[in-house]
Amino acid sequence: MNIFFTYIFAIVLSFFLPKNNEWEYLFNGKNLDGWKIKIRGHKLGDNFNNTFKVKDGTLKVSYENYDSFDDKFGHIFFTNKKYKNYHLSLEYKFSGNHLKGAPGWSIKNSGVMLHCQDPETMLIEQDFPVSAETQLLGGLGKNKRTTANICTPGTDVDINSKKAKAHCINSTSKTYHEDDWVKIEVIVYSDSLIHHVIDNDTVLTYTNIRVGGDEVPSNYINKIGNPLKEGYISLQSEGHPVEFRNIKIKTNE
Repeated sequence: MNIFFTYIFAIVLSFFLPKNNEWEYLFNGKNLDGWKIKIRGHKLGDNFNNTFKVKDGTLKVSYENYDSFDDKFGHIFFTNKKYKNYHLSLEYKFSGNHLKGAPGWSIKNSGVMLHCQDPETMLIEQDFPVSAETQLLGGLGKNKRTTANICTPGTDVDINSKKAKAHCINSTSKTYHEDDWVKIEVIVYSDSLIHHVIDNDTVLTYTNIRVGGDEVPSNYINKIGNPLKEGYISLQSEGHPVEFRNIKIKTNE
């Protein structure tokens, strides 16, 4: 479908989806109740080196206790329920210095992982959950570096009715060079349609989310091609300190 019919499709869907206009906060600003941590090389629930913590009302990715990154890609999952049709809103802010040993591409780089596999099913050495990632990037002081992009760990998506050829596809957002709070929203219609929104502007739309791509874990091989209709939400740690706040959701189911 072209972009016009994509928006028409979203409008039609909205008429058939029941609405819950109340925001539910996924993060209470006090502790990590309802969240589970999975860091590469460690068992589920092991918050290695206190990577994820709560400070001053924010959910913080911290590397204060690290000497080097050593491929400790991490994710913190909200596991109280899976989500299918929803409107997610949060704010993020990069801070501090990129950790020694982390990949160069991970400077001011994090993500919100949508439709995640159950963290209980992640392999011990798995870098990223099968998911559709809303990639969060900060500017580096010069040149364009958009945020609210789409990356596809273990997944494929379509953009303008064609399979995305690259692992990450840029949005049309502006570049946020300063380490200020940035508000991002995602509007999800199961596996059919996802919008990325910044400052009330839709900066990226994609469709047909399914298992695929180049990073499918061995225990997901038999699911290649299956639609990702629902899943968990997680936040990412991949080498640069970042904070999250006002993490809230409206469900349409």
